[in-house]
Amino acid sequence: MRARRPSETSVETVATVQVCAPAKVNLVLRVLGRRPDGYHEVWSLLQTVGLEDELTVRVRSGSSGLQVQCDDADLPTDGRNLVHRAAALVLERAGKSVGIEIRLSKRIPVSAGLGGGSSDAAATIAALNHVLGLGWSAGVMAQVGAVLGSDVPFFFFAPTAWVRGRGEAVSALTLRGTRWVVLVYPGFPIGTRWAYDQLSAMRNQVRPMREAHQQMAAKSSLSWDEVIPLMVNDFEEVLASTHGIVREIRRKLLAEGAEAALLSGSGSSVFGLFHDEEAAARARASLSRTPGWRTYAVPVCAGPFVCRETSTPDSLAVS
Repeated sequence: MRARRPSETSVETVATVQVCAPAKVNLVLRVLGRRPDGYHEVWSLLQTVGLEDELTVRVRSGSSGLQVQCDDADLPTDGRNLVHRAAALVLERAGKSVGIEIRLSKRIPVSAGLGGGSSDAAATIAALNHVLGLGWSAGVMAQVGAVLGSDVPFFFFAPTAWVRGRGEAVSALTLRGTRWVVLVYPGFPIGTRWAYDQLSAMRNQVRPMREAHQQMAAKSSLSWDEVIPLMVNDFEEVLASTHGIVREIRRKLLAEGAEAALLSGSGSSVFGLFHDEEAAARARASLSRTPGWRTYAVPVCAGPFVCRETSTPDSLAVS
């Protein structure tokens, strides 16, 4: 075998990006009938908020392997982690063989109804799409994300969107104006499957869709004043009957001046909407005095994922 000439030395490129993965709240969540595939038909209005995890994604073109690190020791970092699964799926779909290192910094509570895991998975797909130059549209990324979970596709159409089906049908819309959100996590997780089982066991029939909701869904632009009177979550009554703390948090948020308060997703987090930062900060300070509760005052988000390159890609000679 002839010796490799210096000019033939292979080059490894290293690129690093950071992307923030926002939490979501459900402004409307209707759980309709069960589908033939076993999933429930959902109809939801989702909004991202400024409580964010942060991912740092490094790609090395001249190597292979996938490594995930997380500052939450309770979370797995292997194939059970949605970030790991998302990265592996992107490589498979793109037909790429590169080395990937991902560092995940968690702020969003786990199994709290805030979509943290789904957002992390979507952020991973968006980051790799950027770094690898795949050129995937939001629709293509959503199709890839749907393999990982029902909430993942929404995040590619954030900050505000209607979600239907089992989560795969997403329609972005404009929500005019802004609000601040106080999130309260009571300190315990609620499993999504358990919540759906409880809902199925406790209700005799599915309430039909309100005409006002159907009219609202037909619009491409809404104001907060239109949305707030129609906020509803089918899980709230069920969870309040098994976890009275849900009702207590909601009552306290309203007492602190929230325009509306609601369970997010299948719980356990409850959120309140406030007109401005000052009112939200006062409410958060009051509720944070309760032992075991984690509280956050954050604005609603105004845009989709932004991938920020943290350094100019290095060129490293590999012998």
